[in-house]
Amino acid sequence: MEKKKIYVLACGGTIAGKAASADDLTGYAAGQTSVGELLAAVPELAEYADVEGEQFCNIDSSDMTEALWQSLASRVQEVADREDVDGIVITHGTDTMEETAYFLDLTVHTIKPVVLTGSMRPSTAISADGPLNLLEAVQAASWAELGKYGVVIVMNSTVHSARFVEKTDTTHADTFKGRQMGCLGYMQDGRTYLYQQPLRKHTWSSDLASPKDLPPVAIAYTYVGLTADDVCRLAQGKAGLVLAGLGHGKVPEPVWQALQSLMAQGLVVVRAARALGGMVTPVPAYDGTITADSLTPQKAKILLQLALAHTTDRDKIQAIFDTY
Repeated sequence: MEKKKIYVLACGGTIAGKAASADDLTGYAAGQTSVGELLAAVPELAEYADVEGEQFCNIDSSDMTEALWQSLASRVQEVADREDVDGIVITHGTDTMEETAYFLDLTVHTIKPVVLTGSMRPSTAISADGPLNLLEAVQAASWAELGKYGVVIVMNSTVHSARFVEKTDTTHADTFKGRQMGCLGYMQDGRTYLYQQPLRKHTWSSDLASPKDLPPVAIAYTYVGLTADDVCRLAQGKAGLVLAGLGHGKVPEPVWQALQSLMAQGLVVVRAARALGGMVTPVPAYDGTITADSLTPQKAKILLQLALAHTTDRDKIQAIFDTY
């Protein structure tokens, strides 16, 4: 069987990190290894695919920016549109990997597999997880059917949907989880085994695009002691605000009173939750807000930015949140 052509876009992160000693798992510097070094460290890649690499950037993912997202989405689209490329792998730091994956899931329009991977241990560590994660990401991207599932993260032999995945542990290798939705499947013996498929719009079914400028949106984390002044300052100059609300997206009453005034001036407010699961759905008490469904606040922010680039109509924005 002819091997697939997989294109690797390297963005740095822990998978490209180095530390002073093999037992140093936290005091390393991210983004120290080139894409050429990453690929050379896993010669087994050649058994599964013809792999070409490009250094897109080489950063700690805590330094990821919206401008880099836009450039990355454009580059991924260019590569995906090439007839000689069958799948794309993006190496990336884990701190913001779920956000980058979701941004690409909404803005890259392709049926070809797009896989993000990285590591929780630097390349210099004992039992570094990067090489196997990279190998399994390439193996997954070589399976054409994977493109039907949208952008995915492959790490720790697990396949996750960009829509559901989030980082849940600061340092352990088994960090990515899908809350109540679970994972899509697993990697085993070089093969991809999937058991469910995301039904929300993504990649080839998405109507959203990466705009030249993303409307400014902030996230307000709700807690005991949050004041209306705190929220007003955070919302200043913003087109939208996402609430990491209490329980079912609730906020203190003085905060809600201030938000109603800001909404009357044009601020679009999305209610999400700081809870570790569940949905936020419409209730009469918070009329006029957008509900985030099961999206985490950080992903609701991304979808709100893309929605606001398309429309400011609240009903249309809610329809977008109901279908993505």
